[in-house]
Amino acid sequence: MGILNIYSTGFSAAGGQTSFYLKQLQWVVLGFILMMAVFFLDYHVIVQYAYAIYGFILMLLVLVLVIGSSSHGAQRWLGAGAFAVQPSEFMKAVIIITLARYFDNHKSNESYSLKELLVPFMMVMTPFLLILKQPDLGTALMLIVIFVSIIAFMGVNRKSLIFVVVSGLILAPGGWFLLKDYQRERLITFLNPERDPLGSGYHIIQSKIAIGSGEIFGKGFLSGSQTQLKFLPEQQTDFVFSVFAEEWGFIGSMFLIAVFMVIILWGLKIALQAKDSLGTIIAFGVTAFISWEVFINIGMVLGILPVVGIPLPFFSYGGSAMLTLMAAVGLLMNVSARRFILQK
Repeated sequence: MGILNIYSTGFSAAGGQTSFYLKQLQWVVLGFILMMAVFFLDYHVIVQYAYAIYGFILMLLVLVLVIGSSSHGAQRWLGAGAFAVQPSEFMKAVIIITLARYFDNHKSNESYSLKELLVPFMMVMTPFLLILKQPDLGTALMLIVIFVSIIAFMGVNRKSLIFVVVSGLILAPGGWFLLKDYQRERLITFLNPERDPLGSGYHIIQSKIAIGSGEIFGKGFLSGSQTQLKFLPEQQTDFVFSVFAEEWGFIGSMFLIAVFMVIILWGLKIALQAKDSLGTIIAFGVTAFISWEVFINIGMVLGILPVVGIPLPFFSYGGSAMLTLMAAVGLLMNVSARRFILQK
């Protein structure tokens, strides 16, 4: 479905077609190979090397800031052309197995205190700051969201939770001054996109028009006017759901969301049935990762969340994101299969 949707974003009735869908197909094939490799290698073995993998991706994030290639004012990639990779995407899956190893090795009889969460917090903040420097606010925030989801699942004592919430409310206004100008503009546009309809508000206004014009049954494959006339910006990446909604309407959109829900419920079932706490943490972390990306991406193209550059899983164009997601699904399959295998 994702590849067909990307094909539609590059289609032109006047003739011509971009190569995005062919490149995406190549990444899907590579992702499938990676998914099977992750599936066949016992997740206990993978987690043994979690800290080493984490350190390697951190090194790549540092290299991005030193020798990385730039595009649209952001320095996020290593390599060039078809061989460019985005290490920040890989960190989404790596942080899950890293936190899983930490919490599995540092079990708490009760809920965790702030002191016990200091080390995993620093594990997340280090890549968070490096990614924020690129700048890539969306990916950086995803690391925080994954971390918060996992520690909420593991359990935080009430005093610590109250302290974190109050501190966050106090410090939140100060975060405004840490944002870059375009990031501030995105937040202002979220509150009032009509203030600059041809500038900062253009993306979200066109997205709403595309989604609304799909009505109940959609305009049909390759027949979306907003998409084919190129009114919709970034339609192969951040706004792929808008393309899908215009062509397949409310019914098609609900079907796609239902497919995502099946994946999410499958992930939660695996977490519930995992044979050990390590498998449970991994499965829950992967499910939270996919869930939040679906929720945030669809929310931002509908205008109920700020546009922060979060891709729609398995739909948005991007090789690094596809490899990360396929590896994450491989981890889910891994945990699911090994609940029947006795650990030596």
